[in-house]
Amino acid sequence: MHVTIVGAGLGGLVLARVLHVHGVPATVYEAEPSPGARAQGGMLDIHEENGQPALAAAGLTEQFRALVLEGREAMRIVGPDGTVLYEEADEGGGGRPEVQRGDLRRLLIESLPEGTVRWGHKVSGVRALGEGRHEVAFTDGSTIETDLLVGADGAWSRVRPLLSDATPTYVGHSFVETYLHDGDARHPAAAAVVGGGSLLAPAPGKGIQAHREAGGTLHAYVALARSQEWFAAIDFADRAEVTARVVAEFDGWAPELTSLITDSDTAPVLRPLNTLPVGHRWERVPGVTLVGDAAHLAPPNGEGANLAMQDGAELGLALTRHGDDVEAALAEYEQALFPRGAEAAADGERLYRLMFGDDAPHGLVRAFVDPDDHP
Repeated sequence: MHVTIVGAGLGGLVLARVLHVHGVPATVYEAEPSPGARAQGGMLDIHEENGQPALAAAGLTEQFRALVLEGREAMRIVGPDGTVLYEEADEGGGGRPEVQRGDLRRLLIESLPEGTVRWGHKVSGVRALGEGRHEVAFTDGSTIETDLLVGADGAWSRVRPLLSDATPTYVGHSFVETYLHDGDARHPAAAAVVGGGSLLAPAPGKGIQAHREAGGTLHAYVALARSQEWFAAIDFADRAEVTARVVAEFDGWAPELTSLITDSDTAPVLRPLNTLPVGHRWERVPGVTLVGDAAHLAPPNGEGANLAMQDGAELGLALTRHGDDVEAALAEYEQALFPRGAEAAADGERLYRLMFGDDAPHGLVRAFVDPDDHP
């Protein structure tokens, strides 16, 4: 058995690593030209119920623990005036330790044999050849054939159409991403309101979220419930226009919060939020399956990366358990994949109602104070 994986995100890399640990060869094809071709996002809290077991299955627990940034599990919710409404300290229990996505991805890449990841291979299309075999075509004109194809290629997966007609749709929210570097020295007011870990400042239809990263960097996501047309009317090549239009939506908010928009050391980047239908599933198709966002894309809610790693680990373990019976392994994997993806997406929808609904931020605070009252 040789497994072909499209996409070198966390899910595809965990799958390749688990297979490697069990002596099963795999090749990962990635569109990016190199591991450092682009920034890999911000902080990830790695959950003890899915992300951590996935890394344990990959034999990387000790190495993962070395990447953890201490103190980053601290969290606070503040009102638009900057008043702290709820706060949790980092007690050092390690239930959801924080690491930087780029560091975790680098660890996974370096844990694989040289040549496992083929960089600069952007997929142009896939097609079924019959009897469970598939052809993958790349934009450079080359092709490969495989007996087992796994789409780990994210929201706009090229592999998904082999299994499903579903396509992502806009959820009505977008993020505008900013970075403030060396926060304590250069942006002390913003650093103080963010605190030692993460900040949530939600309100009906909008919000500001931020996290303290390595080196004191403050990484913020400004959420707005606006149409795609509203954002399209803003020239994101004009930094001053973007900043002015976005900060105007937070008129009257505390300046230490709005400084996470106005004082960005990088050009603001638009991040539209898309989703697949909650409960997305497909009928078993021989020789192909999906992991991560390719299978169950949902708005960011802290689960996406953890689910992707769980998918990769569970698929890898199923393939090793069933030996030559690939179809039995895929059927077992998908039987567990579908309900966990649906549950996470439903939880995410509930979280977004709490964060951006009419009762924000107070409904979110009550959910943290007494979770049993907010099923």
